[in-house]
Amino acid sequence: MAIFLDHTIVHFEIPANDIEKIKKFYMDLFGWTMNKYPGPTTYYLIGTVPVDEKTMMPIRPGVNGGLFDKKDAAMPDMAKPTNYISVESVEEHSKKIEVLDGKIVVPKMEIPGLGWWALALDPEGNHFGILEYMKK
Repeated sequence: MAIFLDHTIVHFEIPANDIEKIKKFYMDLFGWTMNKYPGPTTYYLIGTVPVDEKTMMPIRPGVNGGLFDKKDAAMPDMAKPTNYISVESVEEHSKKIEVLDGKIVVPKMEIPGLGWWALALDPEGNHFGILEYMKK
């Protein structure tokens, strides 16, 4: 069975200096949920739409995201809001980005239980992420 992707934004991240203040801002403004993601860093899953209990995938149109402490950013480009685009293969799209005069600034890394991601720059220096979900 072929899997078709729309190469659309599937996740976003918001960095913050004051996590509690920004959590409250978005929760009060939009009613978003914020749930701490297990692990050593301060990372919250932002819920803008309900998700399937098993896959964390939205059950209706919408995009969920993450909130993290800027001091936990692996590099300066990650301390800015980031959109992640769904791809069939992080490895293949990383090669294609480089061929098209973009740059991979964080190479393919695993997200345990979810898939793989990489951070890229387009030819104008705008950063974005690519995200490959594990095949079920």
